[in-house]
Amino acid sequence: MAGIAKDQKEATAVDEPPQPRSVRVVILALMIAMLLAMLDNMIVGTAMPTIVGELGGLEHLSWVVTAYTLATAASTPIWGKLGDMYGRKGTFLTSIVIFLIGSVLSGMAQDMGQLIGFRAIQGLGAGGLMVGVMAIIGDLVPPRERGKYQGMMAAVMAVAMIGGPLAGGTITDHLGWRWSFYINLPLGAVALAMVTAVLHLPKKERTKARIDYLGAALLTVGITSIVLVTTWGGTEYAWDSAVIMELIAIGVAALTGFFFVETKAAEPIMPLHIFRSRNFTLMSVIGFLAGFVMFGAVLFLPLFQQSVQGASATNSGLLLLPMLLSMLVVSMFAGRVTTSTGKYRLFPIIGAALMTAGLFLLSTMDTETSRLTSGLYMAVLGAGMGFLMQITMLVAQNSVELKDMGVASSGATLFRTLGSSFGVAIMGALFTGRVQDEMAARGGAGITQRSAQLDAASLAKLPDPVREAYEFAVASGTHAAFLLGAAVAVIGFVAAFFVKEVPLRGAGPKQAEADGQSAGQPLDKVAEAV
Repeated sequence: MAGIAKDQKEATAVDEPPQPRSVRVVILALMIAMLLAMLDNMIVGTAMPTIVGELGGLEHLSWVVTAYTLATAASTPIWGKLGDMYGRKGTFLTSIVIFLIGSVLSGMAQDMGQLIGFRAIQGLGAGGLMVGVMAIIGDLVPPRERGKYQGMMAAVMAVAMIGGPLAGGTITDHLGWRWSFYINLPLGAVALAMVTAVLHLPKKERTKARIDYLGAALLTVGITSIVLVTTWGGTEYAWDSAVIMELIAIGVAALTGFFFVETKAAEPIMPLHIFRSRNFTLMSVIGFLAGFVMFGAVLFLPLFQQSVQGASATNSGLLLLPMLLSMLVVSMFAGRVTTSTGKYRLFPIIGAALMTAGLFLLSTMDTETSRLTSGLYMAVLGAGMGFLMQITMLVAQNSVELKDMGVASSGATLFRTLGSSFGVAIMGALFTGRVQDEMAARGGAGITQRSAQLDAASLAKLPDPVREAYEFAVASGTHAAFLLGAAVAVIGFVAAFFVKEVPLRGAGPKQAEADGQSAGQPLDKVAEAV
């Protein structure tokens, strides 16, 4: 009995939150760093036409984004493991420095090849930014209290999606495209200074185990192959081309080897035992599906409103406002309820249900759908996302031991990233195919030979019959894409029912005692044992 009491006392001490004021300052610094990573692609995307005009290399344009995405995805699990092994603060500060170095070099690029290489350096740092933010929050704030800060994370995402394109256009027009990268420096300097000054984590004993270099290499090759397949498939190369088939084979072989190596490594990059937790595995699946749906929606909603509803591309970020505001409000509500009650199981179920309903409603849009109606449909989808986006990370982190916080955070982030890659690729292929088929049937295939996208200004110059045919084709394409998204969301809805209500760490001494919580042990395993 004395041993159990001691364990419970240690668990409570581990979960004791720091002083609220200091935590808020640290969280602010972390949100600035998170904003850095999320804003970058939004700003750079707006500046790309100007960049190509000065540097040339139009044929390599896609690699400016692909290099960044690849480096981010491949480095994500490695950063998480390094934080677990050598300490969170130093690893996080290193990732910020690498990101800022990549930003400076990208701004100084003299040709497209240099820019692509420097963007890859930026992406390496960005992978550590996102994982570092989530893992440090996991260390500082017990899951029971973490809901208070969910609204801030959702707000950062909304600011990035809405403000990114607007900031990118303004910076490019008035300061030049190089400042699309240099703008990261003041934000990064503030984040560096604040994290260095106010972030105080317990000293971590340096592990004597060697880094799992082979596992890291295999995982990097596997992730790179997957992202390239989803990026190139149906665009650069046909889905059944030799290049795509070879990438699939390489990816499967690398990931198979990775799983074998991880069972033998002393300090595996991604310990397979974390997947023994039902909740962690389910959150990985739901996070993958949420990423699949969300980034597909972010791609096709502005396209529909510009092509079919005649909206301006200048304020494209504002077109997503109903979805983002709904997501923000619901995320704050879910966070507060989770903190006050400690209950969360219902939120993934409601979120997946609303996500499915929102996508189905969006699939019903046609050339007669008003902006008000589409805005209401987006709000339903946003509400579903609000219930899911932060809860998936919270439950994933609560399902592992504290020593695995980094790999849990990186795993959840990685699955969401891979989901977004698959979502954009598969929904994009379905959309493009439907648009081209509809245009071919109406005699307007010529305008879709290079792309299935035309902006409002280009559409206005087309003859009325061709424009009407294209609007119908885009509406048909978005119908198919969102219907697929709804079908995928149903899988998430089913998976959510299997989530177990495991007590959140930091529930207080009485609750900890009632739950039989013990220090350093995953709570879902404690619940199973009880």
